[in-house]
Amino acid sequence: MPTIGPSTGDRRGGASAPPASGHGSGRLLRRLVRVTVVLCAGALLLLGLGFIWFVSVVPTEEIKLDRNADGIVALTGGASRIADAIELLALGRGKRLLISGANRATNSNEISRLNPEFERWVRCCVDFDRSLNTLGNAIETKRWAERRGFRSLIVVTSNYHMPRALAEIAHQLPDVALVPFAVVTDRQRADPWWKGGATARLMVTEYVKYVFAKLRMGLNAGGAAARAPS
Repeated sequence: MPTIGPSTGDRRGGASAPPASGHGSGRLLRRLVRVTVVLCAGALLLLGLGFIWFVSVVPTEEIKLDRNADGIVALTGGASRIADAIELLALGRGKRLLISGANRATNSNEISRLNPEFERWVRCCVDFDRSLNTLGNAIETKRWAERRGFRSLIVVTSNYHMPRALAEIAHQLPDVALVPFAVVTDRQRADPWWKGGATARLMVTEYVKYVFAKLRMGLNAGGAAARAPS
């Protein structure tokens, strides 16, 4: 009776078929695409919700302060910030005023010329720094407040700038109480921000700056924690 030899497909002796690597790579690529789309959609959703929150916390009306503070800091760059801050100083809301980010040409003489009714307070109780951005404002505010032993500050800046200004100053001075005094222009009172193209762009731009500032602060805090001794 004839014998039957081992077939070429025998598992022990024959060559096995190559794995379907192309199909596996395709499935992996599709999975990566799906994950990337989900992550991007989630990031956009978070940014959108964050912008809604940002708009909701930007003051639309100037408020009357219900407390005084040790000092007042005015961040330059918007209409009437300095005038409002000097008026608060004259009302006794703070002991001294720091005008942060002042132009090189801005000094006591110039401020007194523009606000002659407040010359007395400008001459005695106003300080200046020449910082170039909001982070610089916060660093100079820290130096000024620590040098004078201030434990509370009234922060004067434009309403759209207030969230980022408070975040930067609070990051530099976590143990100092901050009291916001937002400056709101007549145009901002009259029309909602979304009705004007320039105002809408300003809000979006300021929100993006706020997000990047918070990310930087978070990374700095994480790096500091990693370097701290155990």
